[in-house]
Amino acid sequence: MTSRPARPRPRASEAPPAPAGGVAIEVRELLKRFGADAPPALDSISTWIAPGTITGLVGPDGAGKTTLLRTLAGLLAPTSGTVRVLGQDPLTNAALREQIGYMPQKFGLYEDLSVQENLNLYADLRDVVGEARVESFKQMLAFTDLARFTERLAGKLSGGMKQKLGLACSLLGSPKVLLLDEPGVGVDPISRRELWRMVRELAHGGMTIVWSTAYLDEAELCDHVRLMNEGSLLAAGTPKDLMGAMQGRSLHLTKLTAPRRDVLQRALRAPEVMDGVIQGDQVRLVLREAAQRPDLGPIQAGPEATLVEVAPRLEDAFISLLGGGPGGDSPLAEVTRDVELHADQDPSAVIEARELTKRFGDFTATDAVSFRVAKGEVFGLLGPNGAGKSTTFKMECGLLKPTEGQALVMGIDLKKSPSAARQRLGYMAQKFSLYTQLTARENLEFFSGVYGLRGAEQRLKIDEMIEAFDLNPWLSQRTLDLPLGLKQRLALACAVMHEPEILFLDEPTSGVDPITRREFWTHINALAQKGVTIMVTTHFMDEAEYCDRIGLIYRGKLIALDTPDQLKHGTATPDCPDPTMEEAFIHLIQAFQARLDEVAS
Repeated sequence: MTSRPARPRPRASEAPPAPAGGVAIEVRELLKRFGADAPPALDSISTWIAPGTITGLVGPDGAGKTTLLRTLAGLLAPTSGTVRVLGQDPLTNAALREQIGYMPQKFGLYEDLSVQENLNLYADLRDVVGEARVESFKQMLAFTDLARFTERLAGKLSGGMKQKLGLACSLLGSPKVLLLDEPGVGVDPISRRELWRMVRELAHGGMTIVWSTAYLDEAELCDHVRLMNEGSLLAAGTPKDLMGAMQGRSLHLTKLTAPRRDVLQRALRAPEVMDGVIQGDQVRLVLREAAQRPDLGPIQAGPEATLVEVAPRLEDAFISLLGGGPGGDSPLAEVTRDVELHADQDPSAVIEARELTKRFGDFTATDAVSFRVAKGEVFGLLGPNGAGKSTTFKMECGLLKPTEGQALVMGIDLKKSPSAARQRLGYMAQKFSLYTQLTARENLEFFSGVYGLRGAEQRLKIDEMIEAFDLNPWLSQRTLDLPLGLKQRLALACAVMHEPEILFLDEPTSGVDPITRREFWTHINALAQKGVTIMVTTHFMDEAEYCDRIGLIYRGKLIALDTPDQLKHGTATPDCPDPTMEEAFIHLIQAFQARLDEVAS
């Protein structure tokens, strides 16, 4: 495999003129190094943030987003340059820190404490006492809708509820500046929409908010955006302005008669195309130049295929600034055999759930769920946090035993013969299944041994994975020290090195940037083309459109099962005639809940 193309390293950006309404945060020539010989984590950044606004801090892994936020919070000292928050230096002015709320990327709460105990602890740390404490708790519990859960352990909360509690703790003491480091990671669309409602309300009240994210659809909701890469600012402006620069370069390739994955792969080889993704039954392309469209002949999309201009997205602008996407050819496919089923195996039911049910005491997490996944199909299992999606997923890959019903792979009942099935499947966990104290090479050696590879075969497969995933520069590093995108890449390599016929992926791209996400899905698409059957969970709704079919779980039940386009068409209304996947997701959940409420009343 050739190395991934180097991304452009921009010159340090100039700060735009300060707004007439004043500045809440100002950064000038900010440089941060972790070691004298280390490359700069922040490279002479200059920018400002207006008061009472939401500013999105966007960039790939290692862009410097967390370093910048920690510097603004007064937790890191700059190597050089100046930082001013509300006109003061956050590092030297201890009183200023009471005016800054900071919610770190990794869950900063104590999971073995209850909701109320976490609030008590953070109130103590921020010296919120007396009547102010009582009133703050009352306001925060009402604001986050957590009043019903004050006795629940934080570790038992859903992903969305954890983020709400983290937000509540960071707001204690009524800060004037709120720094949020990727609060939307691992949160379903309904919970994310609720988080945005709360944050927007805070901004309307005059609070200045910086929201770090790798999700460009989140960044589109911000008032202003700062796009970062390798410690520098690529661009700054409103989402509208940044998207406007892409006018005429975003297209849908429609009316396909050839398989979508094949069409995307061929389209990405065209020199005029810099990026592309699957979007339902269509392929979305981004051109290098608006006036130069690709020849559809070599793409072989079908005689009726046509290119239709669509509105650009912020993600298009971001990938353009980075020099384009990673391409559509997977080196993994070159070292993966085609899947061939035994004569007695049903190709329409490689993965199957039959009335699958799981109870924990009196609580039914999964309730009589049934579906089938065919050979070579990419099947998305979606649902809000706490809906039963992960429980269903874990039963299907043999990590949980059903209370009732059957979970089958290749016709094998996982409850009766789990070991016979496990050698034929690969699994990548939401929380990394890697051993963080081992190096990247040691993880490859360990997992290849677990999957039964020995001797020359094992050495060959490890070498193939190193080449396919471009892991050579990091083989001697501890997994703990790798950036998120590299951890994901290594985890996938460990999951597929024994060439499984079935692959289970639990939120495999949670928190990663668009470039890494595209690389990941290039491999997934290639495996599906080889006949590997794939089940994936995700909270990223654009990503759900890459799936062939989607099963939507809510309240433990399978409430919808269809292709992405059919799910969207089925939720169209006069007010929303062309819903996005996120709008369809929310509509289906709310409609089902309304029926439950009607029955209950």
